[in-house]
Amino acid sequence: MTENCLSLSELNAQVRNAVRDYLPDTYWVRAETVDVRRNQNGNCYLEFVEKDPVTQNIVAKARGIIWGNTFRALAPYFESETGQVFASGLNVLVRVTVDFHEVYGYSLTVGDIDPSFTVGEIARNRRLVLKKLEEEGVLTLNKELEMPELANRIAVISSPTAAGYEDFCHQLERNPAKFVFYTKLFPAVMQGDRSEASIVAALERIYEYRSLFDAVAIIRGGGATSELSCFDSYPLATNCAQFPLPIVSGIGHERDVSVLDVVAHTRAKTPTAVAEFFIEHIHKTANHLLELQERLVDEAGSRLQVEKLSLAMLAKDTIYHSEKQSRNGLSQMEQMQKRLSHALTMRLEKERSFIRERESSVRLISPENILKRGYSLTLKNGKVVKSACELTQGDEIETWLSEGKISSEVRSMDKESPVF
Repeated sequence: MTENCLSLSELNAQVRNAVRDYLPDTYWVRAETVDVRRNQNGNCYLEFVEKDPVTQNIVAKARGIIWGNTFRALAPYFESETGQVFASGLNVLVRVTVDFHEVYGYSLTVGDIDPSFTVGEIARNRRLVLKKLEEEGVLTLNKELEMPELANRIAVISSPTAAGYEDFCHQLERNPAKFVFYTKLFPAVMQGDRSEASIVAALERIYEYRSLFDAVAIIRGGGATSELSCFDSYPLATNCAQFPLPIVSGIGHERDVSVLDVVAHTRAKTPTAVAEFFIEHIHKTANHLLELQERLVDEAGSRLQVEKLSLAMLAKDTIYHSEKQSRNGLSQMEQMQKRLSHALTMRLEKERSFIRERESSVRLISPENILKRGYSLTLKNGKVVKSACELTQGDEIETWLSEGKISSEVRSMDKESPVF
């Protein structure tokens, strides 16, 4: 049994020879770059992976190497053609030889690269991201936001040490119209593998204080155009597209339009251009306010003249109607006085007639007239005696006649009523 066994190195050597014999040529391979790194000798080590287009799970993986001499030739060429540094996360088409090393195992050695494939893949990725955003109905959401007329409170996402950030602030501070801007920096990594997550995290911090700002500026300056891949990513794009504040992008490139530029409210080429956008926007607002002020002054003057004329006509009409009303009032008063005088006269005459009638009735029933008709009055102690029962024998009484009176003494009385 031990006579036919192989050591591991012997087995690996046979595998190496078999690979060389069976796969002696070079092959063009499509793959995505992962974990790209260079050592001090200039060699580039990386991994090539293939992902399932639906699940994005890795379905194949191979270790790769680009020897220093080859990498020094390929890297500048690739960057000049694609605008991207050779880094992780790129879809590439590389020409490779298949190797198997007894210690390091299976690997692919890169001898050439086709930049046009990567350019196409970058454009294809942009199209796919934009299509997905459109299908989700969020592609133009940020563009549809209304930029506040007084947009001078700006949240800035940038690297604090970037020259572009300094240019942006300097441009705002030295604007000719002396408009005042309030800016707050939310630091982020603007290039490299961590840039996407860093920018999204900055947006989340701004969201917590969104009521304090009018707009967001995402600016980047001083970096290479080749470091813009993060601005084509779906996570960053969907966050920006759905952000509740208008976003103005200025990530420092003119040749290409990134997905961020497409979904942002406004795209400017550079950080300085972003500052100019805000200055010009405030300038338009100021001009509009001046126009409104002039229009208000003109309309107020015109209105004042109209009101003065209207007031003069009203005063004239008031005087005329007052005089007319005064004349009408005097005439009505005279008529009322006449009617009142007549009514008083008629009332007095009526009262006089009533009094005369009463006076006549009183005279008819007065004691004097009664006595003249043959009647007499008997008084005892000054009071009229109406009944014999009121008298006693010996009382002194007076009898009044129509002419004179008689004093007498009661001797006898008949208390029965007389019969006539």
